[in-house]
Amino acid sequence: MKEANASPVMAGAWAWGAGFAGGDQVFGAALDAAALKPVVEKSLELGIRSFDTAAIYGNGSSEAILGELLKSIPRDSVVISTKFTPQIAASVEKPVEAMFEESLRRLGTDYIDLYWIHNSADVERWTPQVVPLLKDGRIKALGVSNHTLAQVKRVIEILGESGCRLSAVQNHLSLMHRASLDSGLVDFCRANSIDFYSYMVLEQGALTGRFDAAHPMPSKSGRGAFYNSHWEEIAPLMAAIRAIAQKHGATPSQIAARWAIEKGTIPILGVTKVRHVEEAAGLAALKLDAEDMAQLDHAAAHMKVKTLREWETPED
Repeated sequence: MKEANASPVMAGAWAWGAGFAGGDQVFGAALDAAALKPVVEKSLELGIRSFDTAAIYGNGSSEAILGELLKSIPRDSVVISTKFTPQIAASVEKPVEAMFEESLRRLGTDYIDLYWIHNSADVERWTPQVVPLLKDGRIKALGVSNHTLAQVKRVIEILGESGCRLSAVQNHLSLMHRASLDSGLVDFCRANSIDFYSYMVLEQGALTGRFDAAHPMPSKSGRGAFYNSHWEEIAPLMAAIRAIAQKHGATPSQIAARWAIEKGTIPILGVTKVRHVEEAAGLAALKLDAEDMAQLDHAAAHMKVKTLREWETPED
């Protein structure tokens, strides 16, 4: 896949737009193209030129906003990442291609740099259906998201039968959720030259230091419904993150994200404000030493909150 980034992160657009699985329902705010224009402009200015979205985010509104904001940007100067979500596949002869074509239309492009099978609903059924899009060049690289190590290995076998390869894995990974580390999936990807993209690195804002019992997340949002009952349990981990942030003159968000980079992954960081982009861009210069990582890992090991979400497949 082409390298457009001058940054070790990818900008995430899950919180963009509104509607099912969109910013208003999941995060508690509906953001349109006008609100996000300065965010994209700052991203491009600071060298963050990779953007991740999905057909399901806000019923396609996230893709549409991204397409609108990138339409005047040379296509070969950015990386666009989007996803096929099996649960919303149409009952047509070629459901993968149908959803893919809709994504192309909303994004205003004729190819996708990195296309994902969004979850492991049926590895045997969906993996082969992506192959024609890879072979005709409309997909430049293929990834899978929310797959276990065993499922990733099976995807590799299926693709190999057609002379194709798996380029990337995208899973939930954070100081609160280490399943892909504990299962060996991150190490497997490294050993097989597969990029590992970590999402929910900041646990939808829970590890930013901006929320706590006195400052909860929006109560009617999906994230508020999950995290607002756990602030007391999260507090010791946040204390460790804050201490290391103070040592480095960084923000808690940067420490949590840099931890994921040090683990050999590429964080997908949701960006809805210019300051989010500025924090993300600052990660390139931030380094954590062995003592920092040991302290963070120790605090994470004592975290009792289980953040496996309803769309994820537990590791065996």
